[in-house]
Parts: sequence; C-alpha cells; structure tokens
Amino acid sequence: QVQLVESGGGLVQAGGSLRLSCAASGSFFRINVMGWYRQASGKQCELVATITTGGSTNYADSVKGRFTISRDNAENTVYLQMNNLKPEDTAVYYCNAEANRYYGANYYTYWGQGTQVTVSS
Repeated sequence: QVQLVESGGGLVQAGGSLRLSCAASGSFFRINVMGWYRQASGKQCELVATITTGGSTNYADSVKGRFTISRDNAENTVYLQMNNLKPEDTAVYYCNAEANRYYGANYYTYWGQGTQVTVSS
C-alpha cells in the first residue's frame, strides 16, 4: 500500500505563486510515473502534469509555461511549482503515483487526499 500526502495548497491572488508537494510512503518497490491532477467545482478531474522516473514531463496546455513539475526520486516526492496563477486554476489538486510492490509486479495507481488551491481575482 502506498500513501500520498500533499501539502502546499492555499489562497493566493491572481499572478501569485504556490508550490505543492506530495510525499509517498508505505510498502512499495518502485514508483514509476508521478503526477498532479485537479478537479474544479462542477467539473471533471483533469491532468495537470506528469513526470517519469527519468524526468520526462507532460503538461496540460492550460498550464504550459506557468507550472513546473519536478521530483526527488530519493525522497519519493513530487513537486508542482505554480506561477502566474489564474482564477481558473482554482481546484482541488490531487497527487497521483504508479507503484508496484515488488520486482516485476504490476503497477497500480494511488491517489492523495487532495489539497485546495484557490486563486482570487
């Protein structure tokens, strides 16, 4: 079982910055892709950014150039630096990780509990 604990959300004015962190703990052999998703009120959950173990990244078009995802493999932690925040970035942000329990085992997807990001205009 993998536990993902997010931190760093909060209230910020438009144009401001926030940095989200997500630390993985528990029983696992390897974590593959880690990422961030978000869900605004009344909308579906959407991809924000993902990062592989090797550092390859993928971003939603809406955040390209403003958000940066990074990870510390030794600490099993993923970060999301969010700059130039806009009111439409307001959402609950969820951390996501693919992990397996031993060498050669299937990967399963785990989710954090979410952290609220609110951007005021």
